[in-house]
Order: sequence, then structure tokens, then C-alpha cells
Amino acid sequence: MAKLNVNPTRMELLKLKKRVKTATRGHKLLKEKRDGLMKSFMSVIREAKDLRGKVEQDLGTAFKNFMFASASMRKESINEALAVPTQKMSLEATTKNVMSVNVPRFKANIKGDFLCYSLASTSADLDDSLKTFAGVLEDLIRLAEIEHSAYLLACEIEKTRRRVNALEHVMIPNMNETVKYITMKLSEQERAAITSIMAIKDKLT
Repeated sequence: MAKLNVNPTRMELLKLKKRVKTATRGHKLLKEKRDGLMKSFMSVIREAKDLRGKVEQDLGTAFKNFMFASASMRKESINEALAVPTQKMSLEATTKNVMSVNVPRFKANIKGDFLCYSLASTSADLDDSLKTFAGVLEDLIRLAEIEHSAYLLACEIEKTRRRVNALEHVMIPNMNETVKYITMKLSEQERAAITSIMAIKDKLT
């Protein structure tokens, strides 16, 4: 702890006590914010873990089916089947406030069919692959949303944690130490004044 560089006066003591009260209230609010952020962060992390597992499994299935299709179809046939896609997607990005953190929100607008070729000219493996890829697209967008939200929440948690620690271990202890110092100095001055008055009174009598 370190004493602040202030004059030991009653005015400074009153000001400092107000600062201690404000800092203590701020420390309490920041701790509550940190705890709330941690709760939101853990919820997002759990969702991200579950969704990432599902996405990885679905993508693995889609790529496996595509490899089977590539083995049973000519390369030219696959290129021809996929040359003119009929499905279009637009992405709408907004934000949502979570404990003073603006986390992203993505909304996909998908139009058209993912099948852009004649079923008679392709293998069932290609159909299954594209169907799985189409189904996993929205999960991928949601995963990007929640993983970036987790990153933003983690940054805010760290920033809040540093502020809490600074108040708890530096600012508030230093101000309390200074309050004690000023109180002691004022008591010494008061005792010195009383001693002087008594000495003067003794001389006059």
C-alpha cells in the first residue's frame, strides 16, 4: 500500500472519504458485472462446443459422400452438374447488447434449391453430399456468431477483471491508508493545539 500525495487537511479527508465510498460502490458493481459476464461466457462456450461437434460431424459426412460421388462419376459430369448454382444467400448482420458488450447476430436469407442439376445424371452420393452441405450452412453461420461472441466476452471479462483488481488491491487500499494518515495527522495537530493552549493558560495564571 502507498499513501497518496495530498495535504493532511479536513477538507482533503472529507473528499477522500467520498472517493473511497464511490470506489467501493464501483468495485461492487464491477464484480457483479464480471460475474454476469462469466455466466454468459460459459453459456456461450457450452453452446459453441456442442455446435462445433455437430458441424464437424456433418461436414465429415458431406465430404465423405462427395468423395464417393467423385469416385463413381466422371470429373466432367460433376463440374457440369455444379456449374450453374440455383441457390442464393444473403447475410444480415446486427448486434445484441450482452452486459455492455455488443455481440454479433447473423441472419441468413436463403433462396432457391441446393439441387441445381438433373437427378437422373448424378449419383445419390452427390445428392446426399450437397444436402448435408446445405443443412450445415446455417449451423456454420451460428457457430461463427457464437465463437466471435465468446471472444468479445472474454476480452470484456479480462478488462473488467483488471479494473476489479486495481480497485481492490491498489486504489481502495491506498485511499484507506491515506485516510488513516490524514486522521492521524489531524489528531496530532489537535493534540499540539490543546497542549499550546494549556501552556498559554498556565503562563497567564
